[in-house]
Amino acid sequence: MQKFTEKVHCEEERHEIVWVKRKINEESSDDKAESNKQIETDNLQLFPIVYSKQYGVHFAKLEKLHPFDAEKGKHIAKLLNEAKWIENWKFYEPLEISKEELLKVHTPEYLRSLNWSINAAKISEIPLLAFVPNCFVQCGYLKPMRFQTAGSILAGKLALNHGWAINLGGGFHHCCSYRGGGFCAYADITLLIQRTFAEESYIKKIMIIDLDAHQGNGHERDFLNNRNVYIMDMYNAYIYPKDEPAKLAIDCGVELLPKTEDAEYLRYLKRGLQFALKEFRPQLVVYNAGTDILLGDPLGALSITPEGVIERDRFVFSTCRSEKIPIVMLLSGGYLKSSAKVIAESIINLKHQDLLTLR
Repeated sequence: MQKFTEKVHCEEERHEIVWVKRKINEESSDDKAESNKQIETDNLQLFPIVYSKQYGVHFAKLEKLHPFDAEKGKHIAKLLNEAKWIENWKFYEPLEISKEELLKVHTPEYLRSLNWSINAAKISEIPLLAFVPNCFVQCGYLKPMRFQTAGSILAGKLALNHGWAINLGGGFHHCCSYRGGGFCAYADITLLIQRTFAEESYIKKIMIIDLDAHQGNGHERDFLNNRNVYIMDMYNAYIYPKDEPAKLAIDCGVELLPKTEDAEYLRYLKRGLQFALKEFRPQLVVYNAGTDILLGDPLGALSITPEGVIERDRFVFSTCRSEKIPIVMLLSGGYLKSSAKVIAESIINLKHQDLLTLR
């Protein structure tokens, strides 16, 4: 397999690495015991969008000090309801992922380091949490992350059934099996992919399209040398995490300059994705659709407009749907209060473009 690199920045001092529903109903206690099952009604009438009110991050109001919108999923869900597309909060809802399920990817040592009641500041590099009591971190941060992780796995299943699915959360691409990082405590992308390989024997090849502003070093570390997983990653090369060893897992890489704008960004994306799909024919695409690429985002340092994000999502979905490749979209980073509105508008645009039809 040929590697592809799009070097869009100068690299004078570093050596060159060529790598290139919930409609709320009660379920039986037996059903609730299975963390991978969702609460739903009338499956045939539900769009495969996954959300739970448990996604929201809360710890004694200190979430207001956090750089991201702690209720991003809720705000998107509300906007979709107001648009009269998703009415009455009819979403697929995941149950909290169990420790046993997490152990299928995460090492016992890593989960012990979280202590199931945590000092996540050290493990996940979340400085704010260093000042938050453990009980608040456990209930207010890690529990929502476990729900969102379960949502990613559920969305993967739904994408195979319907051709597409969207989790209004997840995309924790800095976490790998043995360590966290950058607000990411659980490796939901790895869990989704490993679960798909384990349960869907006909699935042999999966592609990750990571368009968050940051390098997706977590899943890259997990799938290094795994030829059944192809990674396309396009990110700002001058910001966190700058993980050189993880880059060796990238099959199609585009390293961007800070302040990259729409025209350049979309040109690099289209060229890169076309290359990737010529090299590798996936049976599922995991699309990590971070909105920290937006102009003004304090952590992404790129200059993409809301229109650019909407066109990005349209292009990725249009490409996958036209090729009949199931696609699961995860929200990943996005640290502006305006991100929720942009994401909701993008999802609504996908519907208007007839890219969210059910099969």
